[in-house]
Order: sequence, then C-alpha cells, then structure tokens
Amino acid sequence: MTTHPAPTVHDVRHEETGEGQPTTGLDAFAVCALSGAYSAVAEARRFTAAILEGWGVCAPVVSDAVLVVSELTGNALRHAAPRGPDAAESRPDLVCAAWLALAHQEAGVLCAVSDSSRAVPALAAPDLMAEEGRGLWIIDRLSESWGWTRPDHTGKTVWAQLPVPRPTR
Repeated sequence: MTTHPAPTVHDVRHEETGEGQPTTGLDAFAVCALSGAYSAVAEARRFTAAILEGWGVCAPVVSDAVLVVSELTGNALRHAAPRGPDAAESRPDLVCAAWLALAHQEAGVLCAVSDSSRAVPALAAPDLMAEEGRGLWIIDRLSESWGWTRPDHTGKTVWAQLPVPRPTR
C-alpha cells in the first residue's frame, strides 16, 4: 500500500498528555549518517540489523527491514547522491549523502532515508528481465505503507512502515 506524500517533520503536531509532556508514540529511535560510497548500502544493512535486533524485533521483521533499508539507501545513492570529482564543490553544504532513521513504534518499525534530491520516487511495473528497477516494488510488497515527504530545498525523505506482530500470550 502506497501513501504519499507525507507531512514533513515540521507539519506534525504532537498531542499533549495530562502532565504537559509531548507524546510521540516512539519506543526507540536511531539515526545513521550514510556516505556516498556504495559500501553505504552494506553499512545501512548492518546498522538496521544491529539496531532492530537490539530492540528485540522478531527475526522476520528484521529481515524485511534490512531489505527495505537496502533498497531505500540504494535508491538515495543512485538517484540523489552527488557523484564524481566535482561533487564536493557542487554541494559543499552536504555533510553526508543520506541519513537513515529507524523508529520502533507500537504499530511497527519505520525505516526512512533522507537525501538531498527533490525528485520523488515513482513506482513502475518491474521488468522481470532487467537487472534493476524493482526496489520500490519490493518496498511496496514488504511494507504496510510507504511514501515520501514533500520535497523542499533540503531534499526529501522516503519512508516505509513495517508491521510488527504482537506477541501472543
């Protein structure tokens, strides 16, 4: 199921509890800066597996999340990261090529990759004979919902929500 575009972080309002403390609904949150090197995809996979296993997320969800993060990161690096010898001069404001964020919520795991591109992802029917082009299709099939934030001068965030089964008693 695809849901897009999502509100930006600045558009989201948090409800107040009776004590005046903001309620975010997050059980845990982790973030990782990703370089523009293609090794960043492997780094993102390792980071995701380590964080989710540490949070006690069940193995099937960890496997799905690792694959989703791999696709999100690969897309960000392929389509948004500056390349070539002049890349640093063209975008000196970039600290890293992309950011990976993971959030554990009661409803599931949210995986999000932010990059500097304003181009939005486009889900197309996969060419089964092609060597690439199935990333968003994989994300669409493995996630409960996915989408992106409205692009602005800093870029966009593409996200996917994976359900976490509730423990049986």
